[in-house]
Amino acid sequence: MGRLCLVTLEGKIYSCKHCKTHLALCDDIVSKSFNCRHGKAYLFSKVANVTVGVKEDRMMMTGLHTVADIFCVKCGSIVGWTYETAHEKNQKYKKGKSVLERFKLSGPDGSSYWVSHETQIIQSEQEEV
Repeated sequence: MGRLCLVTLEGKIYSCKHCKTHLALCDDIVSKSFNCRHGKAYLFSKVANVTVGVKEDRMMMTGLHTVADIFCVKCGSIVGWTYETAHEKNQKYKKGKSVLERFKLSGPDGSSYWVSHETQIIQSEQEEV
């Protein structure tokens, strides 16, 4: 197996929450209004240190897209997906961009996004009643 060569990003960085490998810069965020099965997701114009999986057609909330899952190059964790093709005319802007699931990332300040946090708050409030 060859030697692993990682790109080191400079600035405000999103990294893999498992191994802290740099994945994207805050400056490359196109949109924070995406969702995935674990909650929030961000659309980036470019990402680093990922490998691309097999292309497949997926029906998403915004229509049919050809996508490929992307994985952290260091630890192999799935971190999101990349858009190969958008079949709807108003979705073409996504082509060549990648979505990183916020749940799979450490933020620029080292914070993690936990899906269960909101659930715990709701349960706590219900217990008080």
